[in-house]
Amino acid sequence: MPIKNRISKFENEITQWRHYFHENPELAYKEKNTAKKVVQLLKSFKVDKIETGFGKTGVVATIESGSGKSIGLRGDMDALPITEENTNTKYCSKIKGKMHACGHDGHTAMLLGAAKYLSETRNFKGRVVLIFQPAEEGYAGAKAMIDDGLFKKYPIDEIYGMHNIPGLGKGIIAVDEGPKLAAADNFIVKILGKGAHAAMPANSIDPILCASSLIQNLQSIVSRNVNPKETLVVTVASINSGEANNVIPDEAELTGTIRYYDKAVGTYAKDRFSNIVKNTCKLFGANSKIKIKSGYPPTVNHQANSKFAYEVAKKVVGMKASSTQIPMMGSEDFSYFLEKVPGAFAWIGNGNSAPLHNPKYDFNDSILTTGSSYLASLAEEKLNKS
Repeated sequence: MPIKNRISKFENEITQWRHYFHENPELAYKEKNTAKKVVQLLKSFKVDKIETGFGKTGVVATIESGSGKSIGLRGDMDALPITEENTNTKYCSKIKGKMHACGHDGHTAMLLGAAKYLSETRNFKGRVVLIFQPAEEGYAGAKAMIDDGLFKKYPIDEIYGMHNIPGLGKGIIAVDEGPKLAAADNFIVKILGKGAHAAMPANSIDPILCASSLIQNLQSIVSRNVNPKETLVVTVASINSGEANNVIPDEAELTGTIRYYDKAVGTYAKDRFSNIVKNTCKLFGANSKIKIKSGYPPTVNHQANSKFAYEVAKKVVGMKASSTQIPMMGSEDFSYFLEKVPGAFAWIGNGNSAPLHNPKYDFNDSILTTGSSYLASLAEEKLNKS
């Protein structure tokens, strides 16, 4: 079961769809034109049912063939607020300040390719649920779809998705059990001091000095408070305070992120974080306000589903299949799906391209049929065994 011959025959179509989405990027929860194009194509494929408006702008479609289990396949649709620099391509973004810099144009096109094939062939017994998801880029579109009743209206037994990875060999499909992407919680810390003239520091409670010490102290959470075998990141990403060169300000603000795979580690780290902030500020005579916002949970692949997905990958790409899926500290809202339904999230190699979220990034068109074949094969293999 290599790249499916039927899918290879409409490779140019999949590429054209990808280029259309790339030229017309839309940000989170504004993917109206993208959803419209997806629906138009799904209707031409003669899928059984299409429903729009899930999670505001999401699209759900089903393909059925006899009775059996139900499998979900997901593709994300949203772009990023980045101005593209690939002006040498014929399909460069037409909208300044918006760009498919994470490959969601490719993910959507690959799922459409699988949908076209599965609707034509129906070589399975059961139901395939196609999930075209909005707002992955920081706005929890997966959760929005679940909250809208996705799994109540379209119950599924398993779910699968994937993400392209620059730097991973072109067309490699890697999938493995366990945590693959981190939880991503964000924080804002306000240090409330006392302003004074810079020439009279004794009259102040200097929030900048306090912030400098606090940044150092927070690093002890990772280096001294958590088992070295655990994975944890505590990053202060910005510090803002003051405007004049001769005034000690009243306040300073720090922002950043706390990332982890294990929820217990995350809970401990956040408790320790709050204690360090409060006590450091107290040491300097300052007060503090702490806001920690929970982000996406960790993306954790289920064991049996990961093994199954790897076996399917081997049939599709042969030696390019890998059961070593290097975990990353980025986050992905596919995690919400995996909290509700067993499944697995794979990497597909984008080759030697610019990194994700980079103005020079571009999805590798040569892996479109690989991804479509993998998704279609997951459905056929699973539903023919049910």
